[in-house]
Amino acid sequence: MLESKCIIIAGEEAGPRSNKMGGIWNVIDAQARNLAGLINKGIIDEKNPPTIIVAGPYYGHSGSDWNKGLNRITDMSGLEELEEEGEIFETVEELKRRGIDVFAGTEQVNGVRIIHLMFRTDDFCRVSREYKGHEMCLASMIKAEAYDLISLDSMTYENMGNGIEYTHYLNLSYAISEFVRTLVTSREKSSEEYEDEAISEFAASLMPAVHVSLHCHEFGVFYALARLRKLGISVKTVATYHATLPGRSSGHRSIQKIRDSDSSWDSGVPVNFAKLESLSAYADVVTAVGDSTRKEIKLFYGIDSIIVRNGIDSENNDIEWEKKTGCRRKIQEFLSEKIYNVFDSKSIPPDRIIPIFSISRIEIENKGYPDLLDSLVLLDRMVKAEIDAGHLDDNYRVICFIIAAHGPKTNLPEDFPINLPEEILIGEEIRLQQMIRSRGLECSKIPDGSRHVAAVLYPQWISDHDGGLNLRPDEFMSGCIAGVFPSRYEPFLLTGLEAGKEATPSIVSKVCGFSDALKTLKRLVMGMGGVIVVDNINIPYLESIADYALAMDYFIDTYTDDKVKYNLLCQEASLLAKDMNWEVPIRTYYELLTGTRME
Repeated sequence: MLESKCIIIAGEEAGPRSNKMGGIWNVIDAQARNLAGLINKGIIDEKNPPTIIVAGPYYGHSGSDWNKGLNRITDMSGLEELEEEGEIFETVEELKRRGIDVFAGTEQVNGVRIIHLMFRTDDFCRVSREYKGHEMCLASMIKAEAYDLISLDSMTYENMGNGIEYTHYLNLSYAISEFVRTLVTSREKSSEEYEDEAISEFAASLMPAVHVSLHCHEFGVFYALARLRKLGISVKTVATYHATLPGRSSGHRSIQKIRDSDSSWDSGVPVNFAKLESLSAYADVVTAVGDSTRKEIKLFYGIDSIIVRNGIDSENNDIEWEKKTGCRRKIQEFLSEKIYNVFDSKSIPPDRIIPIFSISRIEIENKGYPDLLDSLVLLDRMVKAEIDAGHLDDNYRVICFIIAAHGPKTNLPEDFPINLPEEILIGEEIRLQQMIRSRGLECSKIPDGSRHVAAVLYPQWISDHDGGLNLRPDEFMSGCIAGVFPSRYEPFLLTGLEAGKEATPSIVSKVCGFSDALKTLKRLVMGMGGVIVVDNINIPYLESIADYALAMDYFIDTYTDDKVKYNLLCQEASLLAKDMNWEVPIRTYYELLTGTRME
C-alpha cells in the first residue's frame, strides 16, 4: 500500500512572515526548520520522510486581525506557490470549494520543502452552511457542532468581553481540523466515487494512505485536536503548553499555589479560553516547556504531561565580535546624540555609555519590572560610590533599555525614545513610565551626574525600521553589554537564550524555566559566570534586588576593567545557547508525533 506522512505544526500566529514576530511563532518556525534539518542530515533516516506543514491564521490587510491593537499582517510574498497536484493541493481546493479560504505557499529549508497553510477565518459569518436540517452561517455551525461534540457553550463564551477572540480561536481550530479530516479521508472518499467495487478498490490502491500527526501549540488551536478525536479521525496528536492561563493570571503567586496544592483559579482567568486550554486532555500526549508549567497543568486541569523544553537556533560556532562592537557603538552614539538633543546638555562621550537591556511582554508584575527598577536605584548608588572612590571614570553612565509595548507604533516623535511624550503611551506603558519617574531614573538626570544610572522605556516592537534605534532584535542584544530578566513568572524565557545566542551575558531569575540547565554549563570563569541566576523565590525581596544590582555591577566592572575576562563571560553565555539547541527537543517531538524511536 502506498503511504505518505504529514507532520502539521499549528498555532495562532500570523507567520510565515508578518509585522509582528516572536513568541510562539519563533518556536513553531524553529520546530519546522530544525525538523527539515534532521531530514536533510539523514538523522530522520526514512525512505519516505514526512511532509512538513505549518498552519496558522491569515491576516491579509490592516484591520483583518481580530486584535486591532496588534494589527498583524501576513506576508507570503517570499514563498513559492503550492504545486497543483497531490493530496495536499486537492485538500486545499476542497476546503476552498466549501468556503474556507486557505492561502498556501512553500519554501525550501535545508533542501526540504516546508508548506505554509494560512486560514482566513474572519468571513465565516458570511459562508452559508446546513447543519441538522437548518440553514446557518459557517461560524454558527461550528459553534453548534462544538456544543454537540464536547458541550462547548459558545453562546455564553462569545458574549464575554473577549468573545471575538474566542470565536477566532474556534474558527481557526475548526479550519485546521477540517483540513486534517479531509486529508486523512481523501483516499476512501475518492474510491467511493466508483459504483463498481473492484474499480473502487483499484482506485483506492493507487492513492496513498495519508498518516497525519498534528502538533498544536497553545490553547488557541487545542479545539482542533479535540474535534478530530470526537469525530473518530485517526490522527496522532500532541498539545504543547508554553504556560497555563490560570498560571499567567496568578503570576508570581502560582509558585505558592503549587506548593500549597491550591487549584483554585484567580478571578482574572478568562473562563472561555481556559475551557479551550483544558481540551488538551483529548491529545495523545501533552507537553510542557518547563517543570513549573508541568506542575500547573496538573494542578489546574488534572492533566499529566511531560517536559520538552524550548531551544534556540545557534548554528554559528564563532562569536561575531565585530558585529557586537559595531552595534554597541551605534547604540552608544544614538544615546549620546539623543540625550544631548533632548536636554540641551553637555555631550556624554559615547564610549562612556554602558547599555544594558530587558525585553518582554508588558506584564509589569509578572515580568519583574518593579524589581528591575528598584535594583537600578541600588546600582546607581554603587556606581556613584565607585566613581567617588576613583575606581570608575566620572563620565560613565549606565542606560537600561526596557523594551515593552502593547503593540507597534507609527509616527514616533523625533529623538524617540529619549523624547517620550506621555500621549503616545497607552495602558501599562503609562504606568511603567510613571514607575521610572517615581524612582528618579529618567534620563534628564544623567547629563549633570545627579544620576549615573537611568532606565529608558522603549514602547515599540524593535526592528530595523522601528523609528528609534532601527536595529534588529539580534543586533540590539548583540550591542548591549548585558541582559536582565527578573521575571516573577516565566515558564521558559526564550529571550535569555536569544541574548546568549548573541554572546551577551545575562542575569535571570530562578523562576525562569531554563535556570536548572545552568548547572551543566561549562564554566570559563570561576565564580560568577556569563549567566547569573538570582534567587527570587526563597530569599527576601530586598536581598533579591540587591543581588540583581550586584550582578549588573559585576558585568559593568568586568566590561570596563578587564576586557579579556568580559569576553570569556560572553563566550559562556554563548555556550549556554549552543547547549540548549533545538536538536533534542525536535527529536523528542518527532518520536511523540510518529511513534518512531530515534537512535
